[in-house]
Amino acid sequence: MYQVGNFFQNDNIKTIASMGPFSVLEYQKDMSVMPGDAMMAYYCNEMNVRKRQVACDLSKAAVTVQAGAMQWMAGNVNATTGIKGVGDLFGKALRGSVTGESAIKPEYQGDGLLVLEPTYKHILLVNVDEWNGSIVLDDGLFLACDSKLKHKAVARSNLSSAVAGGEGLFNLGISGSGVLCLESPCPQEELVEITLKDDVLKIDGNMAIAWSGSLNFTVERSGKSLLGSAASGEGLVNVYRGTGKVWLAPVTRGFA
Repeated sequence: MYQVGNFFQNDNIKTIASMGPFSVLEYQKDMSVMPGDAMMAYYCNEMNVRKRQVACDLSKAAVTVQAGAMQWMAGNVNATTGIKGVGDLFGKALRGSVTGESAIKPEYQGDGLLVLEPTYKHILLVNVDEWNGSIVLDDGLFLACDSKLKHKAVARSNLSSAVAGGEGLFNLGISGSGVLCLESPCPQEELVEITLKDDVLKIDGNMAIAWSGSLNFTVERSGKSLLGSAASGEGLVNVYRGTGKVWLAPVTRGFA
């Protein structure tokens, strides 16, 4: 039996979203500030730069988290590597090497409480069922998910997507039924959701943070010819084709 005080009931900590086993907590003010940092802390608060962290209720579902993301846990919590044999270890190591994600993501199960490290990024909770059971993520977004969800490396539709677009050849794909937790550079309120039905979306820049696994992702010339692409001033664009949806950030990753 355990009790947690001055956390969920703290006036400075607000639960801003909940889905499945996950609750997103946001610190309204950063009170752990020394005089030399007070000015920066003030302006960060004014610009919605706040500490956020995820609490996982394991009585609702076992969860898989990014390596090193655990901060503390209370009650009946069992941590495992999630590896189910030599073949599974080899597959996860291979997937990690091509996607840039950690090869081994620990799994936590039981009926206790797991709290992840705070972050200044925005936390997005995603019901994978709403993406027809399959979603592909841009690099570095994965934070945690329901352990029932399956992970796989998703190859781009052609080699030009990696070489010409300046991106990796593989992305992390999540499939199944459950809730996914992402660390995003921009808040949910600024994401543009574009739904395609046998249609095409072309984007000048790395602004798509997630897209349906049913979409084909390539990099193509913006015009039908090299001369047309040069005349438009756009050159190469990221192309998403088929039926599904895309989450589009208002600026490119890194705010370049």
